Amino acid sequence: MPKKVNKVVLAYSGGLDTSVILKWLQEEYKCEVITLTCDLGQEEELSGVEEKALKTGASKVYIEDLREEFARDFIFPMLRAGAIYEGRYLLGTSIARPLIAKKLVEVAVREGADAIAHGATGKGNDQVRFELTVMSLAPELSVIAPWRIWKLKSRTDLNNFAEKHGIPLSSGAKHYSMDRNMLHLSFESGELEDPWEEAGPGSYILSVPPEKAPDKAEYVEIEFAAGNPVALNGEKLSPAALITALNGIGGRNGVGRLDMVENRYVGMKARGVYETPGGSILYAAHRDLEGICLDREVMHLRDSLIPRYATAIYNGFWYSPERDCLQAFMDKSQEKVSGVVRVKLYKGNILPVGRKSPYSLFRKDLATFERDDVYNQADAYGFIHLNGLRIQGYGRRR
Repeated sequence: MPKKVNKVVLAYSGGLDTSVILKWLQEEYKCEVITLTCDLGQEEELSGVEEKALKTGASKVYIEDLREEFARDFIFPMLRAGAIYEGRYLLGTSIARPLIAKKLVEVAVREGADAIAHGATGKGNDQVRFELTVMSLAPELSVIAPWRIWKLKSRTDLNNFAEKHGIPLSSGAKHYSMDRNMLHLSFESGELEDPWEEAGPGSYILSVPPEKAPDKAEYVEIEFAAGNPVALNGEKLSPAALITALNGIGGRNGVGRLDMVENRYVGMKARGVYETPGGSILYAAHRDLEGICLDREVMHLRDSLIPRYATAIYNGFWYSPERDCLQAFMDKSQEKVSGVVRVKLYKGNILPVGRKSPYSLFRKDLATFERDDVYNQADAYGFIHLNGLRIQGYGRRR
């Protein structure tokens, strides 16, 4: 913790934690505080952020539109890698942190700041993600993490501090800890701290409950080029626009909901509720297209590396040599993953039902159950016999 700072750049969302931190930094360090708010697709949540930051005491406010950069340079590389943490989580919060931290560094350097500050708690993963990025890009900057040093110990304490200092809060901020961007919306705290209690209706915003989704299935077609989605239902779209459009489609069909207990990097288990409607559709469609475009051994090798890649992102090592090396392999594997996938959405389900590609490795003349003049079924005898030699020897020892 720095003893003296003159100027701090704060990652500011306008929510409970960062609003309190802004005022606390001024009182604790008697320093100038510049806020940075990153537009990663939060949509209406950015309304009034600049006014609130200035009213709370910020000397200067940055609001950066990072939607296209976020989708193109962070979400899409992760999608190409098929990244998923502990078999279910699509890393919506994790992947946003290195970009936010990168922009914090850029603003700090531009403004001649001594330090950056963030609202991540000492119990969570985000503190690691922010600070590892700063260490990678600008190790000379100090980092202030109020949750690790101040006397406020709970969300109740924060609410009391905010009320004392006249900081306005939304009703949602008082109940849940939420993080939103174009890839997902997450919820923690409240009733979610009891893993047995079902999440309340307020913990879902982007999607309707599956039981309230339309009774008729909806079909979408997604085109990919070298592993990246480039068009939706025949219309070419920018990365951010494509994800946003799929969020609307997926949301009305009740897809992309997840309630899980995960293993945090700091060592504890934590429960979160996640909504990732568009991202879930993209993940399912991309994975399906790989079925006809990827060689078997390449796919199996890539799949063996997904846990390492996903864990690197989850644990905050986006700017690391291992992630760079893994990304190079992932991208090489995606060079021919181009084509179109047709997906059926129905009451929370994502069902790929058709796929085609100019680079398809699927051969109907080999796979057919009708007569063919390509595959000699008698060849299977020698194949099985040779593969069985090792098993025969092992079996005799039983």
